Amino acid sequence: MSIQESDSTSDLKKGDALVKKKYLVLKDETEDSNDPPVQEKLKRQGGQHHARGSKNKQPREFQCNRLCHKLSIGKECSFGDSCTFSHDVEGYLAQKEPDLGPTCHLFETFGTCKHGLRCRYANAHKVELVDKDKIEPEQNLLNDFGRDMQIRLRKKQVSFPRYAEFEETLKAEPAQQGSSKTDADEREEKRQKKSRGCLDYQGKTYLAPLTTVGNLPFRRICKGFGVDITCSEMAIAGNLLQGQQSEWALLKRHPSETIFGIQLAGNRADVIGKAAELISNECSVDFIDLNMGCPIDMAFNNGGGSALLSQPKKIERMIRAMRYVSDCDITVKFRTGVKTGVNVAHTLVPEFAKWGAAIGTLHGRSRQQRYTKLADWKYIGQCHKNSPSAMAFFGGGDVLSWEDYWEHMEHEKRCDGIMIGRGALIKPWVFKEIEERRVWDISATERLDMLKQFAKYGMEHWGTDTQGIANVRRYMLEWQSFLCRYIPAGILEVLPQKMNDRPPAYVGRNDLETLMASDKVKDWIKLSEMILGPAPDGFTFVPKHKSNSYEG
Repeated sequence: MSIQESDSTSDLKKGDALVKKKYLVLKDETEDSNDPPVQEKLKRQGGQHHARGSKNKQPREFQCNRLCHKLSIGKECSFGDSCTFSHDVEGYLAQKEPDLGPTCHLFETFGTCKHGLRCRYANAHKVELVDKDKIEPEQNLLNDFGRDMQIRLRKKQVSFPRYAEFEETLKAEPAQQGSSKTDADEREEKRQKKSRGCLDYQGKTYLAPLTTVGNLPFRRICKGFGVDITCSEMAIAGNLLQGQQSEWALLKRHPSETIFGIQLAGNRADVIGKAAELISNECSVDFIDLNMGCPIDMAFNNGGGSALLSQPKKIERMIRAMRYVSDCDITVKFRTGVKTGVNVAHTLVPEFAKWGAAIGTLHGRSRQQRYTKLADWKYIGQCHKNSPSAMAFFGGGDVLSWEDYWEHMEHEKRCDGIMIGRGALIKPWVFKEIEERRVWDISATERLDMLKQFAKYGMEHWGTDTQGIANVRRYMLEWQSFLCRYIPAGILEVLPQKMNDRPPAYVGRNDLETLMASDKVKDWIKLSEMILGPAPDGFTFVPKHKSNSYEG
């Protein structure tokens, strides 16, 4: 590639961002094309790469015997010869991959490492597994459940008395129409008066619940940049009730998350209601969100996500059930409608508060649009006018700068608050820009430091053994598929960058900035290796999400 010397912008395509001419590059036709850009690979995949499972290979240790955890931390295994893990410590150490670095973040921070010899930084604490001189009390995660709850759920040993009471009120309703209030009606009114809208959401920034990429380490990064409200990744209500460990792991909350919610998805009111009761009883949570916006085929074809928008009676029963069984706020996230041009959100917004919702969040696109075309903020503003004062109304879509945020909040007054999703993935410091009302021309070094901090949070969350480091690397690469879309403010001809501005081929102000702008997987892996050490032999990666939102 060579830097563009001409003053012409003829090489820019329609939709390309206006980068200063001196940073534009001309692609050499002879350039190696064995690794095409990820966006070209994912073209016409409908937002996700459905065949990626066979592309992402696991590290070598996943295919060989793993050392018993008890032995790895210097304890005796209670299973003895029946243990399915290896007890050959010397053999394990002989075939183990080399350490990734000289220091273990967990050992340096907390004075202990729970992975012991299986840690990929084990030489830092091989002799002494606990450093009493620098041990610190680890910040305990909230909602970090053991296996007991999951086993009880699998054995059907958990009861749901509040939901049973709610069903009794439904049975009694037809016979009591026109009659005086029942005891159950009065109990429900008292519960709603006590807990609905117990938090003030007005004017707060809200990090959207993001599947896969909205993990706990990423939310901690956004909290560091000043976001007010965070929410878990979408949890499937039925999977929670079945005691699936992977689903319960999504509910974990870090103490820094001051206002935290859990998002539920499902297609049956009884399942949603029971899951909400369980979460309210067992979890540290400020609100439970009902997902009515997920556009993916898996959810939609099963009658969940955005498919609920065409079933107002089912929505009513879900929200009323969640409200009845919960002691926290109930919120809803939804789209304009299922089909483009056939909006239904304005008919539902006035009802949400009647049914018990404390927040309604409208993503300004239909299910059919997914993430293409611009969000319809004019329609969001119209729905805000229909929103009752008892419910906070949030909007979302295409907010990537503080100018976008305050235009919707103050100039047009289109909502009470704004949820930010992809904008936070592309530049999580947008929350700091919003608070300070200024553009931050963040340096490449500062962005690398942010990724290093993410890696440390990731090690605390997923671990420092082979599997844990593999997870940290995978989620870092998932995030990088969005981060590469950020165009540094200092090289843009026109500010601010817009969500639908496609980055043209350009070079950064230094080599690191150029590397971070690459949309090639091999460069993303190179970035991860700068932080996590060499990737395993034969490592490949295909991102789950298609990060662009442009028309081809």
